[in-house]
Amino acid sequence: MDHDVDQDWEDRVTAAWAAFDDYPEERAAEFRALIDALVAELPDGSPLRPFERACAWDSTGHSDRAAPLYREALSGGLGDLSGYKGRRAKIQLSSSLRNIGQAEEGVKLLTPELDGPSDELDDAVRACLALCLSSLGRDREGLSLVLGALAPHLPRYQRSMAHYARALVEPEA
Repeated sequence: MDHDVDQDWEDRVTAAWAAFDDYPEERAAEFRALIDALVAELPDGSPLRPFERACAWDSTGHSDRAAPLYREALSGGLGDLSGYKGRRAKIQLSSSLRNIGQAEEGVKLLTPELDGPSDELDDAVRACLALCLSSLGRDREGLSLVLGALAPHLPRYQRSMAHYARALVEPEA
């Protein structure tokens, strides 16, 4: 659990996000206001404040507004407060950067995550990194990441797909 929030707050944020699909595009500002009200309850300086606001801007189609908030959350210690949310912020920031034409920065941010501690976000790291690479014309590298992420989930052909994924980026022997 994050140190500066209680379970009630987490539950209310989770409920707000669970209802996100109830807010059509024309009600996006209303959803962001709901998130703003929740983050206003947090202590000043909490990296969760810019993180949740970034998520709301990002999810309502404003990568340009989200990117600086993700950066603020990360520089404010989000990863120290919650390694999981820190990793989410890196994934989502990379996606936002790609959307605003800064895919190279997204690649730089996510590439170290490939060698970081493994968790349920591993495939999301690879998928987002693949999109950033594709935006830079590096489709073979992106496809390699996606195939490598997909291979363990296949009922058969895991070994051959993992081999094909490596072959896309390694020089032929």
